Amino acid sequence: MYVNKVFLFFIFNTFAHTHTHTHTHTHTHTKLFSLGHYGKSVVSGLQWALFMCVVPCLCVNIFLGETFSSYISVHNDSSQVVKDILVKADLQTSSQRLNLSASNNAVTELKPESCVDDVIHHEVKEIGTHILVCAVSYTTQAGEKLYFRKFFKFQVLKPLDVKTKFYNAETDEVFLEAQIQNITTSSMFMEKVSLEPSMMYNIAELNTVETEDEGTSTFGKMSYLQPMDTRQYLYCLKPKPEFAEKAGIIKGVTVIGKLDIVWKTNLGERGRLQTSQLQRMAPGYGDVRLSLEMIPDTVNLEEPFDITCKITNCSERTMDLVLEMCNTCSIHWCGVSGRQLGKVSPSASLALPLKLLSSVQGLQSISGLRLTDSFLKRTYEYDDIAQVCVVCPYMSRES
Repeated sequence: MYVNKVFLFFIFNTFAHTHTHTHTHTHTHTKLFSLGHYGKSVVSGLQWALFMCVVPCLCVNIFLGETFSSYISVHNDSSQVVKDILVKADLQTSSQRLNLSASNNAVTELKPESCVDDVIHHEVKEIGTHILVCAVSYTTQAGEKLYFRKFFKFQVLKPLDVKTKFYNAETDEVFLEAQIQNITTSSMFMEKVSLEPSMMYNIAELNTVETEDEGTSTFGKMSYLQPMDTRQYLYCLKPKPEFAEKAGIIKGVTVIGKLDIVWKTNLGERGRLQTSQLQRMAPGYGDVRLSLEMIPDTVNLEEPFDITCKITNCSERTMDLVLEMCNTCSIHWCGVSGRQLGKVSPSASLALPLKLLSSVQGLQSISGLRLTDSFLKRTYEYDDIAQVCVVCPYMSRES
């Protein structure tokens, strides 16, 4: 008569942090998950089997982007040697089943009071229900092949809420504001929040203040994000030179890039999330786009100054354009109104230097340009193109 007993112990030591309702923060060191299996035995010709399982409650929060780790130990608690021990650990998600075992080779034999150990790791990339399936197969001395498995279910939660806003500038620059909120119940150290731009853009981060020695973060030296707090990150994207000429005629949805977020919890456990490709709807400029290439910041009262406009044909047809300049109560154009600009092919552009003056001091808006397509007899109006500060050169500094 013989009895084979093989015990399987799971110690889950997740890099995800543990939360309590009192907002304290402790690390999960020895969360024990154990199951035992008594192999078949022969007693007076009678076959019998006994399966025993003990599963304590595990109150661990695992968050998207963190690393789930588990220590698995198979222990031979019998007085007999078992052979061909194979331990397999799979992680079942809503979309896939992953094999996490470090090795798929069977252990030749396992002596009494001996163990087969394994440590598995997995970077969590999906939210929702996850099931860790641990299976053990082995062969008794009598040649019987036995098999058992156990399931451990846990939830993966979302740690951050990310919202994005786009602002389109007249200079073809795109400003991205990323609002990141900590929706967990413990503090986070924001190690890195960066934007990986698409191939069309160069990026400039606007989250530092330049000092004499180096840049200082606008969030201070200790970049902690408290529970339910929100932080805004700002980025400026400029079209690369090879795409700058086409920036004005891009239509529809364009890819901006993706955010890469890395954080640490109170005990230094690291988490990382990458968003999907951020997209924005390119602004509509109609058939003809007029933008400013050059304009002074400050001009003198009643003195002519120069600006340079850029006219881009955003339509799919050739245009024959005529320029008209209409004076306003403060802005007066210099030059001939109603002049021919010539034909402009689709996606083509031309530079248009203009001269004007202001008769009123203060911040003045430049308006009054009109473009007419001679082919379709259609007129396009452009007001509030830009603003310029007009000052009086004769006013003394004391006054």
